[in-house]
Amino acid sequence: MRRALADAGLAEAVAIESAGTGDWHVGEQMFRPAWAELAKRGYDGSRHRGRQIQREWLTGYDLILAMDRANLADLLRIAPDRESASRVRLLRSFDPELQPDDLWKAEVPDPFGGDAAAYQLTFDLVLAAVNGLTQCLAQFLDVPAPQP
Repeated sequence: MRRALADAGLAEAVAIESAGTGDWHVGEQMFRPAWAELAKRGYDGSRHRGRQIQREWLTGYDLILAMDRANLADLLRIAPDRESASRVRLLRSFDPELQPDDLWKAEVPDPFGGDAAAYQLTFDLVLAAVNGLTQCLAQFLDVPAPQP
């Protein structure tokens, strides 16, 4: 997401945090297969450490993204009010290739414990959604498209 925002000239306009809904990986490095997939695609995951989202973050951010419906439900459960809950969305809902009739399957499957292909699929799904979200943000923030 950070790279896509930088490429679109939005790095200074958008703040990003990453956290899970559970506490089981807090402080840990990224799982090796995920790190390997990122590295294969030119991304550095070495500084990433697991964190758990805090309830107050839901009031402090304009948009909270969930990878799947279980995480979405967890976030909605801890949202302190309706306004905060209204800012929680599935990441893949921003995938421009996803048809409105397919929003029910707008999840990013958790590749944990899967093979390399599972991590490749996850990366591809996330990247498509990130690109769609970046386009939405550029329009919303009225930032001109970068020149090639």
